[in-house]
Amino acid sequence: MQGTILGLLAETHIHPGAGQSEGAVDLPVAREKTTDYPFVPGSGVKGAMRDLAERRFDDGTVERIYGRPDGAGELLLSDAKLLLLPVRCLSRCYLWLTCPYLIERFQRDRLRVTKGAPKQFDFAVLSEGDPPAILCAGTDGEKLFLEERLFARKGELPDGVAKLIAPLFGNSPARQRLVEQLAVVGDADFAWFTRYALPVHAHNVLDENKTSKNLWYEETVAPDTLFYTLALFRNGNAAQHLDTLFFENGGRPYLQLGGNETTGQGWLHVAKVTS
Repeated sequence: MQGTILGLLAETHIHPGAGQSEGAVDLPVAREKTTDYPFVPGSGVKGAMRDLAERRFDDGTVERIYGRPDGAGELLLSDAKLLLLPVRCLSRCYLWLTCPYLIERFQRDRLRVTKGAPKQFDFAVLSEGDPPAILCAGTDGEKLFLEERLFARKGELPDGVAKLIAPLFGNSPARQRLVEQLAVVGDADFAWFTRYALPVHAHNVLDENKTSKNLWYEETVAPDTLFYTLALFRNGNAAQHLDTLFFENGGRPYLQLGGNETTGQGWLHVAKVTS
């Protein structure tokens, strides 16, 4: 089956809601059960694309591409999976953080739409030392504070990591910053940031006397987070539809996902990986 990968770079805060509260956060983001990584369910990705298509096409295209209650469509979409998480750094603007597991998973997903063997990267150094190791641009031995955690730089990124991820960026200036801001930490360290370093916003409802009636906390995914989704095609019509929807004939490479659309949240820049 033919297909492609779509890079989804968050331009605003994203709230793919989980639909239930957890602890102090009333409205958490949706998370993968086994990893706790934030993600956007494939049904949400498909629904957002379908909504966009319905506002652009009225010639029967939507049902043929996205399906009907009694029949499958020609376009198959996966969950939007996390690949890079922007994390605050005391000595830099921020770092795009990832881990060996996410890089491995992305390469396995690529094999469904491309040919060739996945590139093998050596991340053995990440299991060494205290404080934990981090691989990124910089100077040997440099100490980096990410949120409140201390890391020690143990070398450059393995050759080819940035090149692997770069095609997911449709925005050229962001893609050019990738080499300087990309960083890899161990799987367990990365999981800590996905659990405890996402933005949480306080919201309030006031009565006519400006007294609080309802205070709640909502978790989001920060701008510049990078997701990707697999788009598989039953035939060439679905492939052409994506090109027309986002990249050709007046299409704009933006997609709105998740809640709070009327307050400007949920916008992602879409890029198509061509190789």
